[in-house]
Amino acid sequence: QVQLVESGGGSVQAGGSLRLSCAASGRTFRGYRMGWFRRAPGKERDVAAIIWSSGITFYARSVKGRFTISRDNAKNTVYLQMDSLKPEDTAVYYCAAGEYCSDYGCNHQTSYNYWGQGTQVTVSS
Repeated sequence: QVQLVESGGGSVQAGGSLRLSCAASGRTFRGYRMGWFRRAPGKERDVAAIIWSSGITFYARSVKGRFTISRDNAKNTVYLQMDSLKPEDTAVYYCAAGEYCSDYGCNHQTSYNYWGQGTQVTVSS
C-alpha cells in the first residue's frame, strides 16, 4: 500500500505560481511512476504531468512550458511547480502512483493504483 498526501493548493491570480507537494508513505516510492491529475469543474479527471522513476517526464499539451514535475526519492515526495497560471487551470489536483500501464496508456488514470485526496487550486482572472 502507498499513502499519498497532497499539499500546497490555494487561490492565486492569473499569472501567479503555486507549488504542489505530494508526500508518499508505505511501499518503496522510488519504483513508482508518479502523476499529477486534475479535475476541472464539470469535466473528467485528466492528466497534467507524469514522472517515471527514471526521471523522464510527460506533460499535457495544456500545461507544457508552464508546469514542471519533479521528484525527490530521498524525501518520498513529488512536486508540481505551476507557473503562469490561467483561470482554466482551476481544478482539484490529485497525486497518483502507479506500477504498470493499462491498455489505455501510462497517461490514463487507470494506470494508477494509489491516489491522494486532492487539493484545490483556484486561479482568478
